[in-house]
Amino acid sequence: MRRRSRLAGDDDGVAMLEFIVLAVCLAVPLAYLLLAVFDVQRAAYGASSATREAARVFVLSSSTADAERNAQAAAQVALADHGLSLSDGEFTISCSASPCLTPGGTVRISFRTVVALPMVPAFADRGLVSMPVVASHTQTVDVYSDLRP
Repeated sequence: MRRRSRLAGDDDGVAMLEFIVLAVCLAVPLAYLLLAVFDVQRAAYGASSATREAARVFVLSSSTADAERNAQAAAQVALADHGLSLSDGEFTISCSASPCLTPGGTVRISFRTVVALPMVPAFADRGLVSMPVVASHTQTVDVYSDLRP
């Protein structure tokens, strides 16, 4: 039988323990970072989709009042598809001509929101742990829109 040298020491199982501790210390922050990035990206996709659909619906409407109502509804549906909701003041509509649906004019829909990072309590959020998400889309009113029935 072979005897161990006293200089080598007794390190049985220490490498496994070191690997587990190191893996946990690296995996937890990496998982949190991925969750945060995915959450902000989800909001960015939702904002982009909401502004695009709202602008398209706006220019296809028959009156400005209907257009604003339809654009809000389209934005709410697009945001709901991405797990977001539309709050007051996050959604703005601006037109290059008056009235808004003047043929050849442009309509710009803008959306701005703030995404809180995951697993951060509301009392701890002082603007340092949140990301602003901004999207806008410009759509031209069809030149021949007056000819629609």
